[in-house]
Amino acid sequence: MPKKIIPDPDEILKAEFSYIADTVFQANEDRSRVASFYFVTVGSLVAAILGSIFSTNDLKSVALAFSGLFVVLTVLGALTLAQLARLRAAWHESAEAMNQVKEYYISHHKDIEPAFKWRASTLPPTDKPYSIANLMAAEVIFLSAITLAAALYFLLLTFGGVEGWGWVLIAAMLPVGGFFLRGWYKRRLVDNQ
Repeated sequence: MPKKIIPDPDEILKAEFSYIADTVFQANEDRSRVASFYFVTVGSLVAAILGSIFSTNDLKSVALAFSGLFVVLTVLGALTLAQLARLRAAWHESAEAMNQVKEYYISHHKDIEPAFKWRASTLPPTDKPYSIANLMAAEVIFLSAITLAAALYFLLLTFGGVEGWGWVLIAAMLPVGGFFLRGWYKRRLVDNQ
């Protein structure tokens, strides 16, 4: 009868910790890629739109199409925010898992406790103010609020032009859109969704 192989618990924990560390790194990398893709997409489409605005004599004839494009950009911004939030939550969940492994080792080897800065009680919150994740989200929220206001501008232009009250609506769309987009982002930051 073959000898039963008993796995070394330390090796299993090392492998688990390594896997978790890789998921933390990947979540950070993916957040950067998602934000970059959004910024390049918005920049390219806005440049194309501005180029066509200057080449057309009758802006009203294309205003509805521009309004639709800016709505699409706003939806892309909302989807980007959802991705950024879920990736931040994934990072947080992985960091919590790493802390669980640390706590296990600390409970068995008290002398290593001072080696760890982040523990379950000191892990930064998912929505840490001024973190890179929140600053990226703030950029996307800002740009998406602008694209939403631009969509309204072109929609109003389609129906005859932008008068004084129209400018008030457009200006109000910036903070209102930003408020709703920020709420959208924060609702998706919850761990274990």
